[in-house]
Amino acid sequence: ILQGKNSFSSILDPMQEKSHHTSLQTLENNLTNLVKRNTELENQMAKLIQICQQVEVNTAMHEAKLVEECDELVEIIRQRKQVIAVKIKESKVMKLRKLAQQIANCRQCLERSSALITQAEHSLKENDHTRFLQTARNVAERVAMATASSQVLIPDVNLNEAFDNFALDFSREKKILEGLDYLTAPNPPSIRDELCTASHDTITVHWTSEDEFSVTSYELQYTIYTGQTNLISLYNSVDSWMMVPNIKQNHYTVHGLQSGTRYIFYVKAINQAGSRNSEPARLKTNSQPFKLDPKTAHKKLRLSNDCLTMEKDESSLKKSHTPERFSSTGAYGTAGNVFIDSGCHYWEVLLGASTWYAVGVAYKSAPKNEWSGKNSSSWVFTRCNNNFMVRHNGKEQLVEASLQLRRLGVLLDYDNNALGFYDAMSAQHIHTFQVSFLLPVAPTFMIWNKSLMLLSGLPVPDFVDCPEQQEGICRQQESPYMSGMKGCQ
Repeated sequence: ILQGKNSFSSILDPMQEKSHHTSLQTLENNLTNLVKRNTELENQMAKLIQICQQVEVNTAMHEAKLVEECDELVEIIRQRKQVIAVKIKESKVMKLRKLAQQIANCRQCLERSSALITQAEHSLKENDHTRFLQTARNVAERVAMATASSQVLIPDVNLNEAFDNFALDFSREKKILEGLDYLTAPNPPSIRDELCTASHDTITVHWTSEDEFSVTSYELQYTIYTGQTNLISLYNSVDSWMMVPNIKQNHYTVHGLQSGTRYIFYVKAINQAGSRNSEPARLKTNSQPFKLDPKTAHKKLRLSNDCLTMEKDESSLKKSHTPERFSSTGAYGTAGNVFIDSGCHYWEVLLGASTWYAVGVAYKSAPKNEWSGKNSSSWVFTRCNNNFMVRHNGKEQLVEASLQLRRLGVLLDYDNNALGFYDAMSAQHIHTFQVSFLLPVAPTFMIWNKSLMLLSGLPVPDFVDCPEQQEGICRQQESPYMSGMKGCQ
């Protein structure tokens, strides 16, 4: 029994020790977390106290500024009061002086008239006929003269000058004073993506603001969007941003942009109290527009007047039946009238009923009498009856595409070394060449039957703009800094 008891004790002691060690470790971990939490709370409280102190300082500063501004207004009103009061007194003195002169003239005329009346009455009372005739003639002439010149004798009394249209109208100023308020920075404006427009080298940005009347100006900032998801770091890269200051309207057109390129735009609303930025908006320019170049067209091809459609002479089909049996002179093609050496470009080709064609790009040095894709200077997507292939440097690779393919999309991302082909109707990716382009390339087009039609200068579609979406895994990265941005990041 004793031996069994000792054996049980030897088993129990390690278990107790392990339990003790576990409890100790748990307590130490909890204590560490609690100390860390206390430190965080202390730091948070210190920040809050600092903010409170800053609020006190800012409030005192604003109160002092309010007193200063109001005192300036009162001083301006006092000065204007003095100026206007002096004008009123000067007007009063001028009017009273003129009126006093008119009163003196009236008094003088009145005295002369009274004297003539007295003399006339005295003459009328003269009983001596001889004396009457002597005095009456003289008096009569003077009375007649005074009556005839009565307009001169009447003083010039102008009541309009005495009671002119002088008034004090401070209604506008009162409204301004009543509208005085504590000015704050305007609310962030909002970029209206649905109103924004683009060409191959311009983007017109439209925005709205809730505080339109308090905004003194707007500032537009933009930069090329490189796919960087951390927009805070991107925004802090001051050197990479272009700035358009002092915009007075709620729209602006930016010129000189790269074709087929995505940009990030911010709009800043500004007044005397400060400024606030809009959420970022991702906008992109259209592709470089181009046409088919008649100078490079095969003599048996017919181009439309607008150089957007190419048509093959069907009689030439009698010479052969498959692309591989064509001679070196059997490649009926043409090139676009542009050479591309930068940016991202997208165009589409309407295939119609054509079943033999090739579409791609080539260097200027590519052989003119050779089928595109047969050399190291060209890359093409081709259809030969029911077979779809991509070809470069003589190497062919079968690819999957629908026999009902009627609209082929071509994406040339020169800067990222990619040439992609898409079924534009179904938004399906067909194939992408990874090419380190060394020279400018021109779009190329070849047909053996029917016709092709070119659509260029198009915006890059969303299903092409996001490489992840091509594989069906494109996901929007939600972030407070990414709201308002179109498409996948």
